[in-house]
Amino acid sequence: MTTTPRRTSRREQHKLGATGARKSWRNTLIAYAFLLPFLVLLVTFHTWPVIFGTYLAFTKYNIISPPEWVGLENFRTLFADEQFWSGLRNSLKYILVVPVIQVISILLALLVNRPLKGIGFFRTAYYVPVVTSFAVVGLIWTWMYQQGGIVSTVLKALHLYDGPSLLNNPATALTAVMFVTLWKGIGYYMVLYLAGLQSISPELEEAAVIDGATRSQVFWNITLPGLRPVILVCSLMSTISAIKVFEEIYVMTGGGPAGSTYSALFYTFSRAFQDFQYGLAAAAGLVIAVISIIFGILNFKLTRGGRADA
Repeated sequence: MTTTPRRTSRREQHKLGATGARKSWRNTLIAYAFLLPFLVLLVTFHTWPVIFGTYLAFTKYNIISPPEWVGLENFRTLFADEQFWSGLRNSLKYILVVPVIQVISILLALLVNRPLKGIGFFRTAYYVPVVTSFAVVGLIWTWMYQQGGIVSTVLKALHLYDGPSLLNNPATALTAVMFVTLWKGIGYYMVLYLAGLQSISPELEEAAVIDGATRSQVFWNITLPGLRPVILVCSLMSTISAIKVFEEIYVMTGGGPAGSTYSALFYTFSRAFQDFQYGLAAAAGLVIAVISIIFGILNFKLTRGGRADA
């Protein structure tokens, strides 16, 4: 004997639907309750400063008196200031660090991705500079760069450089600071590329080897395309960091000698916290942000949007 299952009435269906809707709303409210502290912090310390800073770029403001709307006056002053253009040129020169740091980081990631004995020690050693304060790093490298320091002594012994401290020479100061940025950042990007390498299916590489592909062919046709999303992220972050370089300059040279390491963000810092011209500083920051966006778009174009199958 078979029984026919009882059909759910429309009233029961309505009740079930209403119960499900209430549960859905309750879950949504709980989710937003957990997100609320983060959203408050995000708006307070990110969104609002961006909006207010953009507004200040069109005002004259020195903290003491209220902001006074001046339109494009700050930008006219900014573009007529040779010191700003000098800092911007140095910031753009700093972008030369980006391709070097990416290439070295990929090579190191390939090296430490091997299952060798004690490889964990090398991974940690390469990452130690990343977590070291730049105040400490800057002081150490400043000591090594000065006359009689390790770097100067080695360069003199190799007959590569025999002059004042690298940081006191306008011809070498920016390059010396760029090398410190390179040294400190390699470990960070190496870890990202290492994660990218480990996400690539080993079966693809094994199949290519079985088909007779060489190591270089596997790298160029499988490994590198698989790393393209990571390359996009790393190149974006390093490019923006290069344009906004400040800590290294502040700790090691203070913008000298003779303005040879004066960066665009250092100009913003000087106008805001030394001259108290916050409107002009905000205008400079807005220009730097626009330039960062332009280079971000270029990174997307060069990496084809980070698509691994492109």
